[in-house]
Amino acid sequence: MSRHRKNTVLFGVLTVLAAGVCIRLGIWQLDRLTQRRAQNAIVLARGTMPVVSVSLLQGVDTTDSHWRRVHIRGVADYAGEVVHATRSQAGSPGVHLLTPVRPLDGAWGDTAVLVLRGFVYSPDGRTFDRDQAREEDTLDLDALVLAFPAHTPGRVQMQTATRAVRLLDRDTIAALTGHPLAPFLLLALGDTAMYDIAKAARVPPPSPSEGPHQSYAMQWFGFALVFLVGFAAFVWGPGRSNGGTVPDDETGRDMGGVGNAQNERARLSPPD
Repeated sequence: MSRHRKNTVLFGVLTVLAAGVCIRLGIWQLDRLTQRRAQNAIVLARGTMPVVSVSLLQGVDTTDSHWRRVHIRGVADYAGEVVHATRSQAGSPGVHLLTPVRPLDGAWGDTAVLVLRGFVYSPDGRTFDRDQAREEDTLDLDALVLAFPAHTPGRVQMQTATRAVRLLDRDTIAALTGHPLAPFLLLALGDTAMYDIAKAARVPPPSPSEGPHQSYAMQWFGFALVFLVGFAAFVWGPGRSNGGTVPDDETGRDMGGVGNAQNERARLSPPD
């Protein structure tokens, strides 16, 4: 096998491998899209369910209560409030207020329900006037049930701010609040406009969307097509039909042309 043919085969193998990886990544993105659509269907279905008391969520698995709308009426423990630092809303830096609330009906006993009460403007994303951000001692509001994110390795509590966390880790937040916490988080619903930057504005609930998965899949499939078309052009494109070699008759004509030019120069040159 000639060296040129070996290089072509090697290039072809690498091309197929690269195209295969791109196609697999495209299929993975389509699978993510399918999962996202299924999740959106659950969100929309649970959003149409009637609002229930948070007390009815005792013993309910968080996968079944996630995205449910509930009502809570309880005493807020502002002294045990924790902030989720370095948040943003409407382009403004700030913090999210995580307030432990004890339901008045006593259904949860000593367990508090953590309520994401709202967003407060903070230039450094850490510090703010906690007294100004307080609401009534008894909170009476509708909320959306959210699941705590999966545990992420790394430092959760911030060292540069008081009672502030970088991640929503249930165990760390429970230790900071001094309360055992329910296995879910409530997102308080209401007006999201910031009329007073010192006061808490409600955080908009996440809106169902399909995300960029479909466009990412098309990009990966496009990359695979580019690899395959590029290889085809390399092998069968213009000038490649003879494997990159020059035909014998053209070689002869070229050499003949060189010989004729040399003879012509010899005839015209003066004798010695």
